[in-house]
Amino acid sequence: MQYYSQIYGMLFIDQLKTTIELDSYPKRIVSLVPSQSELLWDLGLTNELVGITKFCIHPEDLFKNMTKVGGTKTLNVQKIIDLNPDLIIGNKEENEQSQIIELKKHVPVWMSDIYNLSDTLLMIESLGNITNKQNEATNIKNQIAQSFLQLKTTSKSVLYLIWKNPFMAAGTNTFINDMLLKMGLKNVLNQENSRYPELSIEDMIHLNPEVIFLSSEPYPFKELDINFLHHKLPNAQIILVDGEMFSWYGSRLLKSSAYFNQLIDLHF
Repeated sequence: MQYYSQIYGMLFIDQLKTTIELDSYPKRIVSLVPSQSELLWDLGLTNELVGITKFCIHPEDLFKNMTKVGGTKTLNVQKIIDLNPDLIIGNKEENEQSQIIELKKHVPVWMSDIYNLSDTLLMIESLGNITNKQNEATNIKNQIAQSFLQLKTTSKSVLYLIWKNPFMAAGTNTFINDMLLKMGLKNVLNQENSRYPELSIEDMIHLNPEVIFLSSEPYPFKELDINFLHHKLPNAQIILVDGEMFSWYGSRLLKSSAYFNQLIDLHF
């Protein structure tokens, strides 16, 4: 489901349908999600950003010079409050609800809820509104939308692994799945599976994917993992992929379609 953020004076609605009230456009922002931190930087909010997580690694200048407030799910709430932000930007899936509830007692918090490209484009527009960067947001949003119109497609069944010991995969109700669909790939998991189900080797053999993508994050799969899985699933094409291109739902998407096209050219 898509939710449109709207502006009425200084009232904004986030993607959880929560109304955010600000006295003025924010001057001190803490971002709790890597992909959205990069987006805020690319919107030109280099002076307004005062805090990020330890996983907000792009761009390098942002990561090197910015105050870190913990991990996305292990936030240092007091450190965030001490930064005296007038806006916090988070995400339903990536941040812990209990910590967001605590932060909301002190600071307005705008939350995204992302399942597909349409949600992302709305999020970009919304953050442009709430930060007074409407033109910059529109430019990024339009570039991303246009780039995906140039996307090549292939027709294969795929399993996208994100973790090892235990193996975990991206299910259908995820942003990653939407990126796979955009490439023409069909996820071998279905709606009956959880968003990120655990899988045994036997499960994977039963699913019988034509292609297995091994993501670079959150678990950094390596060539040794290709060899192990190839022994178990000899008929599957096993490929290491850049997880940021599939899961960072911000301005990094400006690079994703070109990366997907390259994957298709190289492997299909």
